[in-house]
Amino acid sequence: MATKKIFVGNLPFSATHEEVRELFSAHGAVHDVNLINDRETGRPRGFGFVEMDEQGAIAAMRALDGYEFEGRDLRVNEATERRRR
Repeated sequence: MATKKIFVGNLPFSATHEEVRELFSAHGAVHDVNLINDRETGRPRGFGFVEMDEQGAIAAMRALDGYEFEGRDLRVNEATERRRR
């Protein structure tokens, strides 16, 4: 089955992998959660990526974009390839 990578922005800095997995698993099978930390400080940067089955990803993007999670409105959309600097 095809999977889709989702960008999740405006995450609270306190969010854990388990909390994000639980939030997204309500909409389909979650294959991976990757929360991004600052390279130098090791602190969370407030965004990450979730990989899900395609149908679940579509449902999650519709349901969770703008969803308030721990006091912050999430930005949830399909991840795009990062441009080289």
